[in-house]
Amino acid sequence: MITKKSYRSHETVRPGAIAEGGIVDSPADTFGFFPVAGLPQVHAMTEYAVDTWQRSVLYADVMRQRGNQYLAHLTEEVPNVLDFPSEVIQSGQDLPRPVNYWLVRIVPPKDKPTDNMKRPFVVIDPRAGHGPGIGGFKVDSEIGVVIDAGHPCYFIGFLPDPVPGQTIEDVMHAQAAFMEKVLVLHPCREGKPAVIGNCQAGWQILMTAAMRPELFGPIIVAGAPLSYWAGWRGRDPMRYTAGLMGGSWLTALTSDIGGGRFDGAWLVQNFENLNPANTLWNKQYHLYSNIDTEAPRYLGFEKYWGGYVFLNDVEMQYIVDNLFIGNRLATAELITSDGERIDLRNIRSPIVVFCSYGDNITPPPQALGWITDLYGDDEDVLTHDQTIVYATHNSVGHLGIFVSGAVSRKEHHKFATNIDLIDVLPAGTYRATIAGDVPKNSGSSISKYELSIEPTRIVDLREIVQPDPESDRRFAAVAQLSKTNLALYRQFVQPWVRQAVTPQTAHCVQTMHPLRLSYEWWSDHNPLAPLVADTAKKIHEQRAPITEDNPFLQIQGLWSDAIVKALNLWRDVRDDASEKVFEWTYGSPWVQALAGQSGDDEPMRQRPSVTPEHRAFVAQEIVGLRDAVTEGGAIEAGIRAVFYIHRFCGSIDERRANLALELHQPDCARGFDMDSFRAIVRRQANIVRLDTDAAIIALPQLLAREEPRRIREVARTLARLRSIESLSTIEETSLTQMLDIFEVAAMAQDAVLS
Repeated sequence: MITKKSYRSHETVRPGAIAEGGIVDSPADTFGFFPVAGLPQVHAMTEYAVDTWQRSVLYADVMRQRGNQYLAHLTEEVPNVLDFPSEVIQSGQDLPRPVNYWLVRIVPPKDKPTDNMKRPFVVIDPRAGHGPGIGGFKVDSEIGVVIDAGHPCYFIGFLPDPVPGQTIEDVMHAQAAFMEKVLVLHPCREGKPAVIGNCQAGWQILMTAAMRPELFGPIIVAGAPLSYWAGWRGRDPMRYTAGLMGGSWLTALTSDIGGGRFDGAWLVQNFENLNPANTLWNKQYHLYSNIDTEAPRYLGFEKYWGGYVFLNDVEMQYIVDNLFIGNRLATAELITSDGERIDLRNIRSPIVVFCSYGDNITPPPQALGWITDLYGDDEDVLTHDQTIVYATHNSVGHLGIFVSGAVSRKEHHKFATNIDLIDVLPAGTYRATIAGDVPKNSGSSISKYELSIEPTRIVDLREIVQPDPESDRRFAAVAQLSKTNLALYRQFVQPWVRQAVTPQTAHCVQTMHPLRLSYEWWSDHNPLAPLVADTAKKIHEQRAPITEDNPFLQIQGLWSDAIVKALNLWRDVRDDASEKVFEWTYGSPWVQALAGQSGDDEPMRQRPSVTPEHRAFVAQEIVGLRDAVTEGGAIEAGIRAVFYIHRFCGSIDERRANLALELHQPDCARGFDMDSFRAIVRRQANIVRLDTDAAIIALPQLLAREEPRRIREVARTLARLRSIESLSTIEETSLTQMLDIFEVAAMAQDAVLS
């Protein structure tokens, strides 16, 4: 996974620039970097040479520490990079279908106690090559913002080695067991546990939620690919990889060479290859050029980046065949071994999709395409009673979506603090935006941000995803030919490979992986390491960094920029060639015919059908809503009034939502919690949507069941809408109308009681 980093810009010294002391050099005295004599200043050259030697030694010493850190990480019993203390709640190895996952409770700091009345959060890290902990490896992280908000926080991680025979289904059952455990630990709650799934953990937790929807509250998936064929032409080359390799036979071969395990380092290698400028130059040069300040951050990240893990061959083959190549999740084609269909439409909790236009691993089409794959129109979403909220970032890279401190302080903070608002949203699709600038550090105020959620349409999502039927035909051809190539490999090659591979050779292949060697070759085990460490210590004691205006430092910066541009050019040429080869190969009528495509206009991916049972359920639900128009009391009347007042409003901000939440205070002793309130809100929204006039006419009947004090209390809450926002003319008129209805009802009850 590649994350975008901020690199120092290199400015050239131009003729006429302001020199030290405010004296402006005349163009007659200088030319570019050098004086008219054509030779650089001897002092500048000497200063640069000394600084370069010092930086080189300090850089080598940081890399030595990197190697030591890597080797120490390998010896840990439960390797992770969590920056928060935790206690183990449940081990997946103790389950009926054992797995290498575990559930821990994050222990909050003493100055940030947990409010056990608040809903718990469960953060899940991706098992996509690296070890766990990136969701909480610093204060400004997903776990950090959950702790700051006072919520109980849990974390699901994993060991480097899978349990023999472990499958994707086993992991799903383990995640369901962990969610059941969290529910038992928090019986009195504001709502069911909210879940944050990063990258691979995002699609996996959605599969679990489709299988066990009753266990989940709102689900936030960050940078999670769900529609694997989707993408923008000329921008998303990673999706072509399987086709250019001939399908998933190479995955099976890699697992066989690994002795039945797939080495996650190969996944990381694929991510590294996406951005050669960052991999081969920028990341290391950024450390070198900022060696006096960058080492702690670099080492902290490298501890995560070098913590490679393994997957069983059956796990990796399932992922590649059914998701990356088959793309079967979004169209409800996956069926468990128990015969249960995994249909994302079964999820009853709100789903928040967070993606970025700067993400080259999970671009917005792959994060959002599942919605347009599943649903034909807005009514389809409503009839399945599903709530989907999406938020996009303009530039942050893949890892930055769930690692960046700025993103945590803004997006993840607002998601965590407004989770109740998200939970009670009526069915439909929404776009979330957050107003305000990103604070530069964790000490900055974050209260100035405001979350706004506005209804959107399936057609709006299609404009982002840009579905391409011709592209789908090419990927469908890849999927079919992959099956053929995999069958040929399994029939004629796999038996020989498995016979030749021994545990010793598998371990040797693992050890000799280029990424592992890059960590292991330079550590304290190297005989030169003590000399470098001792020299670096002496340099630190007398270090005097070079001044920024040194002409040789400027030349160095220009040279670095030139290297980056050259590598970026190579990347663009490579990606363009890969795309053209893919399109030419799998767009060929001959190849498509060999893949079983008939050449007609029938779409390659059929949207999941709606069963007769579902149509009957929808019809029955509509009848139930019409019968429920006159059911309820003050809470139902107040919520119905809020929907009526804002029926023409294009967005829902957190201030208005928090006011609506004041209509209900959870009281576990009375058996009335946030789940009940959520059901009321969604039902009243459907009633107003179905028949607005009938819903308002019935308000006096609802209020006739309440005491005058309670009616006026709800009315005062409604009146506060004027103080938190500027109402439009029609909203003000509607609010006055509602207040009149409530006052008449209260007076009528006064008369009855007197």
